[in-house]
Amino acid sequence: MFIDIHVHPNFYEGIDQGQDMFILRQNGLNIHKNSIATIQHVKNQMKCAGLDKLCLLAQDESSIYGQPLVPNQGIDALVRQEPDMFYGFASVDPLTDGWEEELYYAFQELNLLGLNLNLSKLKLYPTDHRLKRVYEICLEENKPILFHSGCSYEKGTISKYSHPLEFEEIAAYYPKLRIGLEHFGWPWVKDTAMLMLKYKNVYVDTAALFFGNAFEFYQYIFTKEYEMTWVERSLKHQIMFGSDNPRFEQIRMAHALEKLGLSEKTITLIKGENAMEFMGIANV
Repeated sequence: MFIDIHVHPNFYEGIDQGQDMFILRQNGLNIHKNSIATIQHVKNQMKCAGLDKLCLLAQDESSIYGQPLVPNQGIDALVRQEPDMFYGFASVDPLTDGWEEELYYAFQELNLLGLNLNLSKLKLYPTDHRLKRVYEICLEENKPILFHSGCSYEKGTISKYSHPLEFEEIAAYYPKLRIGLEHFGWPWVKDTAMLMLKYKNVYVDTAALFFGNAFEFYQYIFTKEYEMTWVERSLKHQIMFGSDNPRFEQIRMAHALEKLGLSEKTITLIKGENAMEFMGIANV
């Protein structure tokens, strides 16, 4: 099973709601030279990349945009439409009224598999008291959280709120809460490695392609910032493949992973088994 844990369906056919929402989503992701992607186009991309499943991320920063850019119900509709293609993660804005009820609804009624949050956009530190209830609900429902970590191209994001070390207290205080740090926490990838070493509930995704091409950037992370032996001996159970599609080169990123010289077992873990464990679902 090859899973992309980090996909934004903001421009997917079936979730679009007119030109005004299309423009709002472009501004929200800071992606502008794009069009609506048909489901058949998504299938073709998956085939070219060798992917079996995409994890679609809802996006709710209603305190900024006045409404969710990608609502939980929209993710649910796509998953129901193509259950063999998609998993779904919820999103809520803890700065708005009614977010607790929405999160319970997303987990209990829509059966979404986790929560997606970008605190650098909401300008909240992970230890902010307003997030405590978020963590409690995710623990109660046995759901993981994917946090944006490190650099973000989205407008209005402040990186100090998403520095990997800001998540250490959460990893320490909630050892049963599965935490995913997106983008390897780049540029603080060594800090991210330290967190994985200390806390087995911390995972990362590979949705990082900030310079050069996919193979060159992956090679830089795995052999310059890290040693390959770090991954093979210590970190291989906590790294998940993610692309940040449509921002980065999903197909080339998928192919680059297999060219790094990692062992077949490690590749299998990164491509899917770790994501299954992170999401808390059986590997079938």
